[in-house]
Amino acid sequence: MSESERLIMKSGDAEQPFNYAVGMHGSKFFNALKDKKILGIKCPKCSKVYVPPRRVCGPCYEEMDEFVEVGPQGVIGTFTILRYAFIDPATGEQKPVPYGYGFVRLDGADTLFQHYIDISKESSLKIGARVEVVFADQLKGMITDIKHFRTID
Repeated sequence: MSESERLIMKSGDAEQPFNYAVGMHGSKFFNALKDKKILGIKCPKCSKVYVPPRRVCGPCYEEMDEFVEVGPQGVIGTFTILRYAFIDPATGEQKPVPYGYGFVRLDGADTLFQHYIDISKESSLKIGARVEVVFADQLKGMITDIKHFRTID
């Protein structure tokens, strides 16, 4: 995305223009998604790996700068299946239901990453189930580059 592009969020007839910078850590995270890589960041003191990356370790208050690749597989920490329709704030359209959403601990990470979870095999969904990333067909360096997680046998 060039510096001159602006994100325009639409909700019905209203528009809300936003100028939002994700900073150095967020930029590295999103740029890596274009290469189908997920980056975390490792604390130099306690070795905790955060996904997505952040600048400072919560428990240690140490500044972090060691990026590490994590995933693309992990385990479900918790999840829900949404069956009630609502207006998606990102699109202004009614969100199709049902869909899964949850928190995944990617292999190599110590934190949970929240995202959509495929529910086509609903009976396989459970806390602790192994999942893998499904990337979008077109990668743009956005969170939507991760289409969803799907359970693996």
